[in-house]
Amino acid sequence: MKVDGSSDLLGESGKLIEGLPEDYRYSPPAKVAIGEEREREREREEDEELFVPPLNFAMVDNGIFRSGFPDSANFTFLQSLSLRSILYLCPEPYPEANSDFLKDNGVQLFQFGIEMCKEPFVNIPEETIREALKVLLDVRNHPILIHCKRGKHRTGCLVGCLRKLQRWCLTSIFDEYQRFAAAKARVSDQRFMELFDTSSLKNLPSSFPPSR
Repeated sequence: MKVDGSSDLLGESGKLIEGLPEDYRYSPPAKVAIGEEREREREREEDEELFVPPLNFAMVDNGIFRSGFPDSANFTFLQSLSLRSILYLCPEPYPEANSDFLKDNGVQLFQFGIEMCKEPFVNIPEETIREALKVLLDVRNHPILIHCKRGKHRTGCLVGCLRKLQRWCLTSIFDEYQRFAAAKARVSDQRFMELFDTSSLKNLPSSFPPSR
């Protein structure tokens, strides 16, 4: 059909639209609009997926975070934290991709290599934990992320010693440790935290203002 000498009017699926004025000669197929909306949804989902926290990520205190080992999928999320430092508790060299990320974002790496030990052959180096705590307690290094491989044992011990310095009761310290370690909780780790001597750290701050 033609209206006022105009071209044939095509609607959805190429069908003729009868009785429409000349200003409405063409109606785009609805599937185009649906396709565009789906594309926008996919883009939104991709943007959301970029902000992926590392395994076992959590906030410990103002300016202090903990997690398992971050990989490239977590980098955009880490950027959102505006980190100044990372406190790495494994002896293995930091991967090149992670080192490049730190360099590109002006993040300082502090490494205190603690071997992964399993019961009953456990040797948690108290002096290494003490030195790591000094870095952790220095607000000039905040915001800071503590991590080991899984964010369970080595990270859990360091955070537990921080909690002891903050005068948490042992029950609360162990509860927090067990939340992250779950079925992998070790009696030896809890024993280490219980016996850890905080006396040499008394002059360092144990509470922290919000990061700016």
